[in-house]
Amino acid sequence: MEIRGSRILVIGGAGLIGSHVVEELLKEDIKEVVIYDNFCRGTHENIEEALKDPRCRLYEIGGDILQTDILNAAMKDADAVVHLAALWLLQCYEYPRAAFEVNIRGTFNVLEACRANRIKRLVYSSSASVYGDALEEPMTENHPYNNWTFYGATKIAGEHMFKAYHKRYGLEGVGLRYMNVYGPRQDYKGTYIAVMMKILDNLDRGLSPVVYGDGSQAYDFVYVSDVARANVCALKSEVPFGFYNIGRGIKTSIKELTELILKITDSDLPIKYEPAGQTFVTNRVGDVTAAEKDLAFRWQVNLEDGLRKLIAWRRSHLQDTTGVKIKILKKADEIPVAG
Repeated sequence: MEIRGSRILVIGGAGLIGSHVVEELLKEDIKEVVIYDNFCRGTHENIEEALKDPRCRLYEIGGDILQTDILNAAMKDADAVVHLAALWLLQCYEYPRAAFEVNIRGTFNVLEACRANRIKRLVYSSSASVYGDALEEPMTENHPYNNWTFYGATKIAGEHMFKAYHKRYGLEGVGLRYMNVYGPRQDYKGTYIAVMMKILDNLDRGLSPVVYGDGSQAYDFVYVSDVARANVCALKSEVPFGFYNIGRGIKTSIKELTELILKITDSDLPIKYEPAGQTFVTNRVGDVTAAEKDLAFRWQVNLEDGLRKLIAWRRSHLQDTTGVKIKILKKADEIPVAG
C-alpha cells in the first residue's frame, strides 16, 4: 500500500507498541495519524511528543473498541488501520470474560468497521502466544497452535476472524505475531518482560536479582522500535494477506538476560535462584525469514543496546513505591549505545 498522503487510525496508539508505531508513522510522508485509545493501559505521556506534530491528533470523542458507533466514526476518513488494542496475558488469565469482550468481540468490531468504511489495509497485532511452547525451533508461521492460555486463544480467534473477513469481503492486511517485546514505556504487567524491571528494582536496592527455576526458560526478545517499524513495513507491503513472526530469531535464556543486565550495570551481585512459580511458556523463538522476505522487515537493535535504552528511559521516568526517583547504577550511562 502507498501510505504517502494517507490517513492512518492507530487503535491502542497510546500504549507501549502503539505509541512507537505512531512515531514511526510520523517519519513517513503521511497526511494524518489519529490515535484511538481508551487509556486502560496506554498513557497520555506516551503520546505527548507525537501530538506536537500537527499531523497527529487524539480522537477525543472516545477510544474504546466496544463502543461501535464511536469506533465507526473514528474510522470514517481513514485509509488504513493498525489494531493494537487488547487485554494482556495476565488480565486474560484472571478475567477471561473481559478478555473475550475486548480481544474477541472488540476485534470483531474493528473488522466490521473496516468493512463498513472500506479500509484499504489492516495490520492486526497478534502474538507468538498462539504458538505456546515451541515444538520445533525456530518456529515458522506454520508451527502448530500449541497454546494453552486464554490470551493466546483470543489472538487465535482474532486471526481467524480476520482470515474470514479477507476471504469474504476482500479486507487486505496482515497479522503480526510479536515475540517478547520490550523497551521504553513498558510497564510491569508484561509476563515475560517484567523480569527486566524487577531485576533492575533489586539492583537499585542492592539486592541480588531473582531468577525462578534454573533460568533456562528462553525467549526471543525484540526491541519496541523494531516492532513499530514492522507495523509500518506491514502497511507498505503489497502482500494481500498473511501472518508473520516479528522478532530477532535469537533465543535468550532468563539466566543469560540476567547476566547481561548485571554486566551493563557493572554489578557484581550474585544471581539468587528460587523455586519456579507459574510460567505460561518456557521456550519460544521465532523464525523471522518470512517477514524479511515478504514485508522487508529486519530487526536493527540488539539486546544489549536495547536494554541500555530501556535503563536510560527508566532512570528518567520511573519512580519507586515511595514516590522517590530511582537512582540507577551510573555505569549504565558510561557505556555508549552502538548505532
